[in-house]
Amino acid sequence: MLKRSLFILVVVLGLASLSFAQGHTAATAKVDPSKGVHDAFDRLVEGIKQVDVDKVMTSYAKTNDLLVFNNNGTATKGWDNVNDNTKQAYAKLSNVSLEITGLTIRMLGTSGAYVTCKWKQSQENAGKLETASGRMTLVYELIGKEWKIVHRHTSPDNPDATRPVFPSERLPSGGN
Repeated sequence: MLKRSLFILVVVLGLASLSFAQGHTAATAKVDPSKGVHDAFDRLVEGIKQVDVDKVMTSYAKTNDLLVFNNNGTATKGWDNVNDNTKQAYAKLSNVSLEITGLTIRMLGTSGAYVTCKWKQSQENAGKLETASGRMTLVYELIGKEWKIVHRHTSPDNPDATRPVFPSERLPSGGN
């Protein structure tokens, strides 16, 4: 009887430790905290390539506080204004190609993140081919269960030479 009791105890303890080890492994498996942000960014890029206003605009927080610093040096505030501008621009666009390089995602706690990248885009605008490239920063906020852009800042690789730039901001030849 004692041998049988010891056998049952060993089996029970063995199963318990196996169950703990499996649960412990699952609990300690690395979950990429930036995955949701990366997925949201990918949806934005897909919407741009598809010239899909609705897909692009669902990437942004639908708020009056949305702030966009545009590639041309202007600023647009509020989701409605960004939406109107995007609709007007996209009505004339086709054959969009967008290349993203140097993508970096930095988490700012559990409900904020920023994304930086370089971009190169070509498109037909009212039938005329145009290309541009630059850098972009997107600030994301977790709103409910979705990552939304609350701020976008883009700047061209080749800014307008007539715009003043501080000497300290100029990069040496060949700089990134």
